[in-house]
Amino acid sequence: MRRRLLAMVRKEFSQLFRDVPMLLILIWSFSGAVYTGGHGAGTELSKYPIVVYDLSQSPASRDLVSRFRAPYFKLVGYARSDAEVVAMLDRGQANLVVVIPADFERRLSEASASFQVISDGSQSMMASIASGHIAGIANDYSVERLESQLSTRGPVSVPQVDARVRVEYNPNLTDTWFSSLLEVFNQTTMVAMLLAAAAMVREREHGTLEHLLVSPLRPLELFAAKLSPVVALVPLANVASVLGIVHGAFQTPIRGSLLLFYLVSVVYVFAMASLGLGIAVVARSLGQAMMLVLLLLYPMTLLSGAFSPPESQGSLMRAASLLSPVRYYVDFGYQVLFKGNGIAYVWPDVLGILALGVALFLVSVRRFARRVR
Repeated sequence: MRRRLLAMVRKEFSQLFRDVPMLLILIWSFSGAVYTGGHGAGTELSKYPIVVYDLSQSPASRDLVSRFRAPYFKLVGYARSDAEVVAMLDRGQANLVVVIPADFERRLSEASASFQVISDGSQSMMASIASGHIAGIANDYSVERLESQLSTRGPVSVPQVDARVRVEYNPNLTDTWFSSLLEVFNQTTMVAMLLAAAAMVREREHGTLEHLLVSPLRPLELFAAKLSPVVALVPLANVASVLGIVHGAFQTPIRGSLLLFYLVSVVYVFAMASLGLGIAVVARSLGQAMMLVLLLLYPMTLLSGAFSPPESQGSLMRAASLLSPVRYYVDFGYQVLFKGNGIAYVWPDVLGILALGVALFLVSVRRFARRVR
């Protein structure tokens, strides 16, 4: 058994190293894809293009406009009519228009004044973030005006509530720290499933699966051999990407044990590769296998808790996420690499990954054995 298993493992490594497209996918996934994902999936407001339609043309309105500045906003021009405002939004020249009414300064001196913000809702996420920044600008401006008016009457104490927010683990809320590490987790999931599925589907497409079925190899040994190159290479590429791209290029601090992260990544890749072999049992071609991988990848990623805490999800979705190794791996990765937690904190995640990995492997082997019979 040992000799034939080793021979099959050598054959799988040799076949993978001769498969240039798969090697290119492996290299790109943990280098270029992680780098572009870290830069391209940001949710920070930066140089958001705005246009001002100032009907007041007063010192108060100019003072307000001066607060829409970099790095959050970029003033790209001034509108002179309602039609020009609509045209700028339609052309995509600006994503947000600030309209200041003609009686802005008079109303501000008497009691309170308002200005209008017209936002391009087709980019709903950035529009919501920009609205939050504008609300903060309006609040700071009104407080400063109130303090200025009261100071002319002598020393007056203005009641204020000061919320002092302290952010742990990512104090500057650097978006690339989060997005680049999440991209590593996503690429690990996808590549592990894809390489394992491709290794099995390729046998069927080349007509060599029948040769393996009549060989002394058992289904358990065949699956173990198919998993070996994936489990050996993907975790190494994972750690190399964390060190080279996440830590090296984006200067993300790595606070936890890389050895613990690597060992659990091996278990996780085993789980996802087992799922990939289960997909290969169902798929008839490599194209079908890739579509099934994508079909499973996106729901698992959205339910993993990376974008919103599991507690904020619906009860049904939260229960479904417990059946996915991705949820446990994302929580484990952030706890170890960002927070520096050890096995005493992350053992439930490790246990979840291990249990699901063994279950997926056994189910895939059993389904394959049934098909063979």
